[in-house]
Amino acid sequence: MRGIVSAAGYLPFRRLQRADITAMFGTGGGKGTRTVASYDEDTTTMGVEAARLALRSASASAPEVDALWFATADPAYLDKTNATAIHAALRLDGDTSALDLGGAVRSGIGALRIALEGSGSTLVVSADIRTGLPTSPDESAGGDAAAALLVGEGEQVIAELLGAGTATDEFVDRWRTPGDRRPRVWEERFGETKYLPLGEQAWNAALKQAGVEAADLDHVAVTGMHARAVNALTKRLGLRDGALADAHLATVGNPGTAQAGLLLASILESAAPGTLVALVSLADGADVLVFRVTDAIAGFRAARPVAAQIGAGGDLPYGKFLSWRGMVTVEPPRRPEPARVSASAAGRSEDWKFAFVGSRDRSTGALHLPPARVSAGGTLDDMEPAPMADTEGTIVTFTIDKLAYSPSPPIVFAVVDFDGGGRFPVELTDVDATDVRIGDRVAMTFRCLFTADGIHDYFWKARPVRTGGNA
Repeated sequence: MRGIVSAAGYLPFRRLQRADITAMFGTGGGKGTRTVASYDEDTTTMGVEAARLALRSASASAPEVDALWFATADPAYLDKTNATAIHAALRLDGDTSALDLGGAVRSGIGALRIALEGSGSTLVVSADIRTGLPTSPDESAGGDAAAALLVGEGEQVIAELLGAGTATDEFVDRWRTPGDRRPRVWEERFGETKYLPLGEQAWNAALKQAGVEAADLDHVAVTGMHARAVNALTKRLGLRDGALADAHLATVGNPGTAQAGLLLASILESAAPGTLVALVSLADGADVLVFRVTDAIAGFRAARPVAAQIGAGGDLPYGKFLSWRGMVTVEPPRRPEPARVSASAAGRSEDWKFAFVGSRDRSTGALHLPPARVSAGGTLDDMEPAPMADTEGTIVTFTIDKLAYSPSPPIVFAVVDFDGGGRFPVELTDVDATDVRIGDRVAMTFRCLFTADGIHDYFWKARPVRTGGNA
C-alpha cells in the first residue's frame, strides 16, 4: 500500500480584502479575501513552514525522509536549487536528495504523482505566490500558500493511491516569461475547449484504474488557474450532491502550484476511514488522482489545520500589499541598505542559520544562542546540539525601531525567553507594532531577513502564538 503518510497546508497570516481594490480604483476586486505572503516570505520560506507542519503531524512511526522535492512557479532562485534551503531548515540527512521541480503550475501535481509512483519516502512540497497588475483578476483571485505531503508506504499510509490518469497537450493558455511578474492569459473560451476533453480523458482513466464510479466518490477537489474550465469540467464529472470539496476561493484565493496539495491536505484533516477522494488538476493538460482513506486516519492529527488557519488571519491595507508586491515604491528608512550575506560564513553556521540549532552544555545544561564553543562556566567544546525551531518562548522586553532599514518598517525587536531555558533577541513578524505586549507568547518561523545582490538572507524570526490556526 502506497500513498499519503502525512499532509499539511500553510497559509500566511495576512489577508487582503478584495473590496479594498474596488474602493481604491473603482474596478477590480470583488468579495471575500485572499491570502498574502508577508514581505519577508517567499515560496521557499512558506515551503519550510508547510514541511514543518507535515512532519510534526506525521505519526511517530512515520518513515525517515529519503527525498525532498520542491515545486513552485515562483522560485526565489534560478540556477540555484531552492529545495536545499528547505532541506537545511528541516535538518534532513546529507544523503537525502533535495530537488526542484518548478517553473510551471503543473509541477505541483506532477511532483506528487511521480512520488506516488516511486518508492521510498518522499516529502513533496509545493508553494506559490500569485500576483498580477492592479485590478486584474489574477491580483484579486490569486492567493499565496504552501502544502507538504509525505509520501510513503505501509501501515502509516492515511490515504492509499487507487488510480491515476493523465492527459497532455501543447497549447497556449497561461504564460509568463522569466523576469516578468505579470502572468498573461489567452482568450478563455479557447482554453475551455482544450481543457474539457483532456480533463474527461484523465478522469475516466483514473476511475477505471481505481475501479470506482464517479458516484462512489465522497470528496472531489477540482483545481486549476482557468476558472471557466474548472467550473465547466466539474459539471461533467457526474458527482453526487455534496461531493465537491470547497476550494476556499472566497477566503484563500487560488494558490496555483500549491492548490492541489493544499486542498488534499484540507480534505484529509476531517476525512473518515473508507472515504474515497479524487484530486483533479487542470494545468497544461489534466491529472487525476484517486485515494482511499485508510483506518490510519483515525490517528492523524493536523498540527495546524487548514480550516483553522483560514479563520486566523489579519487584514493588510491594499497600499501595503502593492508595496510588498513591488507595484509601488514607498519612502524607505533613511539608513543604508544591508550588504549581501557572506556565503562562506553562512556555510560555516548552516545548522544555526537555517535550522535554529543552538548548543547546550553537557555538564550544566546551560543553553547558548547562538551556539558557542565555550560554556558560561568556562568549559571548552563540551556541547551538544540544541534544536530550538519548535520551542516557544515569552517576550520579556521589546523595542520598536522606526529608523533601521526594513522593506516594511517599523521593525519590532524582542528579547525572548524560551521554554526550558535560553534567551535570544529576535525580530518579530506577522504582528502590528501597537499590539505587542511583554508576556506575549511567540513561536519561531523561517523567514527572509533581506535580499542583497540577489542573495536571500534566510534566518528565523518570532511570530505571535495566537488562538486558532496560527497557534
